[in-house]
Amino acid sequence: MSEKTEKSVRLGIIGLGAQGGMYAGLLADGKIEGMTLGAIADIDPAKKDLAAEKHAGIPFFDDYIAMLDSGDVDAVVTTVPHFLHSEMTITAIGKGIHTLTEKPAGVYTKQVEEMNDFAAAHPETTFAIMFNQRTNPVYTDLKALIDSGELGTLRHTSWIITTWWRPQGYYDQSAWRATWGGEGGGVLVNQAPHQLDLWQWLCGTPKKVFAKLAFGFQRDIATEDEVNALVDFGDGATGHFMTSTNDIIGTDRLEMLFDKGKVIVDASKKVTITRLQEDERSLSDKMTMQDVAKLFRGEMDPSEVYTVEEKDYESAWGQQHISVLTNFAAHVNDGTPLIADGAEGINGVRLASGMQLSAWTGREIDLVDYPADEYLAELNKRIEAEGEFPVRS
Repeated sequence: MSEKTEKSVRLGIIGLGAQGGMYAGLLADGKIEGMTLGAIADIDPAKKDLAAEKHAGIPFFDDYIAMLDSGDVDAVVTTVPHFLHSEMTITAIGKGIHTLTEKPAGVYTKQVEEMNDFAAAHPETTFAIMFNQRTNPVYTDLKALIDSGELGTLRHTSWIITTWWRPQGYYDQSAWRATWGGEGGGVLVNQAPHQLDLWQWLCGTPKKVFAKLAFGFQRDIATEDEVNALVDFGDGATGHFMTSTNDIIGTDRLEMLFDKGKVIVDASKKVTITRLQEDERSLSDKMTMQDVAKLFRGEMDPSEVYTVEEKDYESAWGQQHISVLTNFAAHVNDGTPLIADGAEGINGVRLASGMQLSAWTGREIDLVDYPADEYLAELNKRIEAEGEFPVRS
């Protein structure tokens, strides 16, 4: 019997910034099973010296296409500005290179749709997206609970996620930050994409959105730094999403109300699950006002109506990216199902841009029959007004 040959994906990193540098370090330290560091590409000459210092012997390219053509890599990850994610993914997949796209998948749906269509036409090449929060046990456990049907149908959900405080100095670091042409938005495209993805992953994809956004509200920036949005999931279910970068205290609280229970997640660590003994409507129909009075006065054992389970989770920070990279390698090597297929990235992009378009136009936006061309035209107006970046097509 011949010995089993261990497979190893040679990963190329496009962009040796903070994120790309972290991935290179994980690979160099041997923390990603089934994957090694194959090459690095960056247009910044200073990054060549940095790569030589930290990753001696690893090929470096100042042109990512040259890296794709070099034969040194089997796959790449796109740790570059958001507008480039789709373009680079299409180029890599077109050359038969497996691609892990960073979040968000893009800035506007047209470019993401083109990327998804191209990837679908090349099923032999792996296409994944870095939704690392999907590996957080808090949310994987909740996903399993919700999908089991135990809590029934969603009625309402609210997520307040304001733990993204950023001082003015953060935006002043680079001219592209929080600009329409350089980044394509503010908190919705930089800080909150993970929550937008998780929200839809857990609750379902919203069908409509109406939003109020504040642009340059508490920071000297062009894009949104505070968001309040109402969404319609269909069949009467609704939701509220609030995020900002100007709350130094910050709140992270997700609530999901179902026919047969309620889930509250605080700080992405503490989960409280209330399970009703019967669905709420049945309890409403059968309980007398005397029963209700006894329950609220503490004269009835609450367990006759509901039970409460509390779970505390340790922080999963640091392991999540390792898990996605390991899963990506396992899919390439052995066909292991992906944590997040790249095509799923469009849901968060559509919701974020739908919120922006609603704020710009003052109307509710249909996310099913989404006005992609209108959004792009409105985005380009703002890019053109900045006068520093090319308009998008």
